[in-house]
Amino acid sequence: MTDAETRPRGPRAYTAFIGIGLLAGLLSGLFGVGGGTVIVPLLVLFLHFNQRLGAGTSLAAIVPTATVGVISYALNDSVAWIPALILAAGAVVGAQIGTRLLPRISQTVLRWFFVGFLVVVIVSLFLVIPSRDAEFELHLLTGIALVVVGVGTGILAGLIGVGGGIVVVPILMLAFGTSDLVAKGTSLLMMIPTAISGTIGNLRNRNVDLRAAAIVGVSACTTTALGAWLATLIDPLVGNMLFAAYLVFIAVQMAIKAIKGHRKGD
Repeated sequence: MTDAETRPRGPRAYTAFIGIGLLAGLLSGLFGVGGGTVIVPLLVLFLHFNQRLGAGTSLAAIVPTATVGVISYALNDSVAWIPALILAAGAVVGAQIGTRLLPRISQTVLRWFFVGFLVVVIVSLFLVIPSRDAEFELHLLTGIALVVVGVGTGILAGLIGVGGGIVVVPILMLAFGTSDLVAKGTSLLMMIPTAISGTIGNLRNRNVDLRAAAIVGVSACTTTALGAWLATLIDPLVGNMLFAAYLVFIAVQMAIKAIKGHRKGD
C-alpha cells in the first residue's frame, strides 16, 4: 500500500486540506500561479507529506484551481490564448520529463532544489515592473521562445508540483513585455494541460494522494475568482513585494527541513 493509503485521516487533516486550498486558490487568482508554492510546503510542513507525494498531490489539485482562474481572467479579456497553447505544448513534454526524474532524486535534493527555485522567484518579483497597458506580440522568434519556456516550466511542474505559473508570469512580463493581468491569465491557461500531463505521470508512480488533491482543489476553486478580482485592484509592485515576503518564509522553512533531512541521510 502507498503512503497516502495508510496515512490516518481525522478532522485536523481535512480542516488543513480545506485551509490550504482556500489560501492556494486566493494566491492562484491573485498572482496567476497554480498554488503549488503554497500547497507543497504546507503539505510537507504541517501534514508530514514527503516531498514527492506533496508535489504530486499539489499538481493534481492545480487542475481545477487553474480552470476557475482562467475563466475569471477571460471574463476581463486577460488571456492570450495562442501563446498559452504554445506554452502548454512545450510544458506537457517537460512535465513528462520531470515526473520521470522525480522518483530518481532524493528528498533532500528536491527540498534544496525547491528552495533555490523560490529564491529565483523572489528575486524576479523585484526585477519585474508590471505594466497594465503592455500587449503581447506573437511572431516566429517569440513562438520558439515560448516553446522553450514551456518545456522548462513543465519539467519544474513534474519535479516540484507547481504548474509553472510562478515562472511563466515573470517571464511573460519581463522578457515578452506583456501586461501583468494578461500574463497571469495566460499562465493559468497554460498550466492546465501541464498539470494534467504531470498528474498522469505521478499517478503511475503512486505520487498522488487523490483524496487530499480533491479536497484542496475544490476548496481552492472557491477563492480563486476572489483573488483574480483583487489582482485588478492591488498595485502590481505592492503585490509582488507581499508575495516575495511570503516566499521568504516558505524558503526558510524548507531549508530547515532540507538540513534536517541531510543529517538523517534522507
